[in-house]
Amino acid sequence: MAALRGLLFLVMALAFCFFSKTVVAATGTATYYTPPYVPSSCNGYQNDGVMIAAASDAIWDNRGACGRNYKVKCEGATNAGVPQPCRGAQSVVVKIVDYCPPGCRGTIDLSQEAFASIADPDAGKIKISFQQV
Repeated sequence: MAALRGLLFLVMALAFCFFSKTVVAATGTATYYTPPYVPSSCNGYQNDGVMIAAASDAIWDNRGACGRNYKVKCEGATNAGVPQPCRGAQSVVVKIVDYCPPGCRGTIDLSQEAFASIADPDAGKIKISFQQV
């Protein structure tokens, strides 16, 4: 009987681990770029709107990031120039449509509009948390 209870507990624990979704946000930095937003590395001359971003090598995944959506949250300043840059909704969902080449200053290079919705553009660069959604 004890063996059966142990087996049942193990099955339930495995089922819980398998079916539960734990979402862990990664951390990094965000910068922004300005229009024109086309052409893009992912979609050429297709207009993808303004809630878009370019992926750095950290998440580019050899074009695998194209079309992925990320929820990006402002977490704070990276410099003393704007000590409290976060504002507005403090998070935004963006679609990856472009590549931010080596030398890119951020993990995610947001469109100017996406950046401005979560932070003061005068900051130029912010600390973020982000997760694929």
